[in-house]
Amino acid sequence: MTVFPVPLEAAADAAASLGTDPMTMVDLLRVANSPGFDRWQEQVRRTGGCAQPIRLMGQTVTRDARTGDVLYSYSTEREPGGMLRVACGNRRASRCPSCAWTYAGDVYHLIRAGITGDPRMGISRQIRQHPGVFATLTAPSFGPVHNRPASGRCRCGTQHAEGDPALGTALDSDRYDYAGAVLWNNHAGDLWRRFTIYLRREIAARAGLSQSALREVCRVSFGKVAEFQKRGAVHFHAVIRLDGPDGADSCPPAWATVALLDASIKAAAARVAVPVPAAEGFPARVLRWGAQVDVQAIGGLEGVELTDGAVASYVAKYATKAAETTETVDRRIGELAELDGLPLPTHTRRLIEACRYLDDAYPGRLLWRWAHMLGFRGHFMTKSRAYSTTLGERRQVRADYRARQERRERGLPEDLDDTEGATFVLAHWTYAGQGHTPGESWLAAQLAREIRANRETAREALADWSAPDEEGEWWHV
Repeated sequence: MTVFPVPLEAAADAAASLGTDPMTMVDLLRVANSPGFDRWQEQVRRTGGCAQPIRLMGQTVTRDARTGDVLYSYSTEREPGGMLRVACGNRRASRCPSCAWTYAGDVYHLIRAGITGDPRMGISRQIRQHPGVFATLTAPSFGPVHNRPASGRCRCGTQHAEGDPALGTALDSDRYDYAGAVLWNNHAGDLWRRFTIYLRREIAARAGLSQSALREVCRVSFGKVAEFQKRGAVHFHAVIRLDGPDGADSCPPAWATVALLDASIKAAAARVAVPVPAAEGFPARVLRWGAQVDVQAIGGLEGVELTDGAVASYVAKYATKAAETTETVDRRIGELAELDGLPLPTHTRRLIEACRYLDDAYPGRLLWRWAHMLGFRGHFMTKSRAYSTTLGERRQVRADYRARQERRERGLPEDLDDTEGATFVLAHWTYAGQGHTPGESWLAAQLAREIRANRETAREALADWSAPDEEGEWWHV
């Protein structure tokens, strides 16, 4: 790496003014003075300011399928460093805030489309009339923890401040059921699966139908997201909707009401039980949902306004997170000894250690593999097939837009359809690495903030960005 000579004192002063270290400043100046800096910025902007871009080397040639003429050719040889940078696509905000923000936007539109409908996604707006609720299913208690009750004073006798690090941690670590907590997290996906089964049974029973007859007239659709509580237990937020037999495009029967859905959800949650067999040193137990099952009608319940936008934003917010509220790590842990070098809270450390001790007793549950997630091994965002669009379709919309943009820049027809055999592409790519140098990381972070600020400003400039325009389009910049 060629580094331009910069006086250390000058680098230190500049670094202090920008809130970085001298070596990062030296590398930053190297990047900014490189011949291909403008093109490098353009690449980073196209990734949205990705923090960990994938670096590729290779070339591509687009030919006319009928004549064989070369319509366009591209090679990374002309790029800065001989590489093309593409977004990593990581959903975790702790890994890449930029890509996580894009992912959250996709989840927002996916969830909201399942509440309001969206003709652009092939979802009729009539689903606004379908019974729908926002439900929260929580974990049971594994022992008393420090909290902020309505009375204002915790059981420990302290009135905790909102950001007190003690919140969510065990009052008595020696009596807290750490094994039960991580086993519950580990089986949370099984609990949800059984809940959906019992929910359909409850709806059928209340409608006076058999389960097979229910499928002929009504379908349950949902989109859910997992969230970690401060105590390290996962719980689920879900938009649950009743449709007709053909999904979102068909009306549910008249008996399908919010009240019926509310009662069915609570009854189904109470019935769910997942048995865990005894293992060496650990007793048999039965895992259940916690007693707190909250169900709110979307649009308002008991005078509290719960809008479609608020629900979609709430779900999208947690779709990009993992277990950060517990201050755990965002990567897998190799050996138990690694914990000694990590600044982990005692409560979180005990949960991770419980995963290690339980791993040998329940080898099929992969507890140690998922110790950094406190045993949870499920997806953070899932949905039923008929709820709305898919994340893959959302990504395809972006890819199609970029393809049209590229064709326009290359002087090719924007509506050129490769799927009909009009063109064919010969490409060869090799992986060249991932990530930025320290100086590149700092610059990419600035570009990411600029991109986001511009989009937020454009959104706020709209008088009512969440309402449809004259053509029925929903705006979310």
